[in-house]
Amino acid sequence: MEHIYDMVIIGGGPGGYTAALYGARSGLDTLILERLSAGGQMALTDQIDNYPGFEDGIDGFSLGEKMLRGAERFGAQTKMAEVRAVRLNGAVKEIETAGGTLYGRTVILATGATPRALGVAGEQELIGRGVSYCASCDGMFYRGKTVVIVGGGNTAAADAILLSRICEKVFVVHRRDTLRATKIYHEPLMKAENIAFCWNSTVSELLHGDKLTGVKVRNIQTGEETEISCDGLFVCIGREPASELVKGQLELDGAGYIVADESTRTSLPGVYAVGDVRTKAFRQVVTAVGDGATAAYYADEYLTETKQAQEDGALDR
Repeated sequence: MEHIYDMVIIGGGPGGYTAALYGARSGLDTLILERLSAGGQMALTDQIDNYPGFEDGIDGFSLGEKMLRGAERFGAQTKMAEVRAVRLNGAVKEIETAGGTLYGRTVILATGATPRALGVAGEQELIGRGVSYCASCDGMFYRGKTVVIVGGGNTAAADAILLSRICEKVFVVHRRDTLRATKIYHEPLMKAENIAFCWNSTVSELLHGDKLTGVKVRNIQTGEETEISCDGLFVCIGREPASELVKGQLELDGAGYIVADESTRTSLPGVYAVGDVRTKAFRQVVTAVGDGATAAYYADEYLTETKQAQEDGALDR
């Protein structure tokens, strides 16, 4: 017979490894599947200053390794594997990887989401050297400096307000002539004296040496280009949830995120979604960690109830 894990976690980011820690510590036979390295997208972050317990901050790779070792201390196993397909109906879930099919009584999806890129030359090379996708993560590096935000939705608006409290000057570049953000953001944005708007515009070029020094902004109506000297560029044009695996099996929202409330339960029993891939208001390392602990709790509860139901059914027969 094939081995059946109590809990298979797809994704080794902070949410996945917290679920593994809590699951393994509760005595569950736990497996984490990660295709790159412990920490997931977090591992690419040079400095994390807003995760409790590290008064001097910590880099994402080191934090991911600590999370891995913490989970493995209680018996969780990690396999470096790319998941190709999942079948989530039924009491035993099937997870197809390049190395074969694995089986679990519960599955926790911690596959994350990736920021949408501008697609401008040099963008990837300048990540961590002036280009960022998270103001609450990296804003403090730009205290007293000038930054540019690209976007007009709620995230861009909230980030602009946050950065206006830290930075000397904030430019908001938006391809339309009005914000898409909900009305609650409009008044504080307009009242902030150090926020300026570049309407009907896009960033057409990044100016840089070793670090970002400015951007070229192009008016999409007139074609006119202007240069803005800046120290940082925050790209806030949305994220792409890594939910392709479960399309047609789980309920997704209009943006493709897995529908799961604060219990992390999805539309199928025994399947949970944690971290950036689930519907939620705030996506941070610390909120993913909270999701992971919650998912492990409810997965353990589900396994206990399922086992009890099976035993009761056997007695009835």
